Amino acid sequence: MKKTTLLLLFILMITQMYGQNADSLTVSKKLTYKSFIVPAAFITTGVILLNSELNNDIQTKTNNIFGSGFRSQADNIFPLVPIGQIYLGKYLGFKPKTDFKNQTVNIVLANTATLVIVEITKSLAKRERPDKSNDLSFPSGHSAIAFTNATLLYYEYKDSNFWYASSGFLFAGATAAFRIANNKHFASDVIAGAGIGLASGIIFSHLSPLKSIRVSKKSKTTAFIYPQVGNQIGLGAIINPNF
Repeated sequence: MKKTTLLLLFILMITQMYGQNADSLTVSKKLTYKSFIVPAAFITTGVILLNSELNNDIQTKTNNIFGSGFRSQADNIFPLVPIGQIYLGKYLGFKPKTDFKNQTVNIVLANTATLVIVEITKSLAKRERPDKSNDLSFPSGHSAIAFTNATLLYYEYKDSNFWYASSGFLFAGATAAFRIANNKHFASDVIAGAGIGLASGIIFSHLSPLKSIRVSKKSKTTAFIYPQVGNQIGLGAIINPNF
């Protein structure tokens, strides 16, 4: 439980770091602490449920409804549906927020960040799955990826068509439900995974790595941020002061 508490604090620090309104690096005027209230609530709820009787009760009732032998591959497909919707939207008459190149970069970086956080969390938490197959239950990677892509879809089209933009969350919710029904995750796992995915999707929907970002409101200095792959994977930056 101590490891889990420390992990929760770590995740919340990350979301707050991106949400702060600092002069040194303005990512987006619309990105504030309020943007992360829902993701933080999901993650907190998942952690609280982790060692509770309610968590086991939900799993037992779900198994009774679907049957102990229930198996479906839908949870492997649903997380990717919102990605297809992001690319397909403009052909259906909806105006996207960004172009194909930016969409692709955001999808790759957001999903990569989500997977890194999920894998680190799994290795620290070491929670056994309901089906006893391994100790990588918390949090749910499938749910995290599904909510990451659903959030990217939402922010890409929310100003064009709210209902289309929100439709990705149906697939994300279905992914979480099927992970429980397949006896691969507890409710705590999918809820925490959803929180991580939401946070990642929000961050990368507001962060445009291919565009210049102003470093200071009072100066004309700009920083160009780009993906970097070498001995380490990360983000590089080129600072261009204009005096």
